[in-house]
Amino acid sequence: MTLANEKIEIENIHTPGRTERVNKVKYMTMRAALLPVLPTEGPGITIADAKKRLLENLSQAVFPGGEKAGWWLKAVQLDLEAKGIIARGSVRPVRIYRVQN
Repeated sequence: MTLANEKIEIENIHTPGRTERVNKVKYMTMRAALLPVLPTEGPGITIADAKKRLLENLSQAVFPGGEKAGWWLKAVQLDLEAKGIIARGSVRPVRIYRVQN
């Protein structure tokens, strides 16, 4: 299996115990772009603001023109929430922040 086809299992906070296998390179690239833009205290930033901020540094080789970035952002968000690395703030719209490195 080539690195480009390698898979990683992710979780979803909304469906505990269930995992999905996704492209590891895309997941890790999005995770590396997302975590630095998140504040470390609540209520956090909106998903739209997080996407705007991370697109500036997102690898064009992996996400040319930001293609599919929204889907991958959501997948990483839900996985990191399930793992307790990020959390949702208590205000609407949904805001996220980092609770662990």
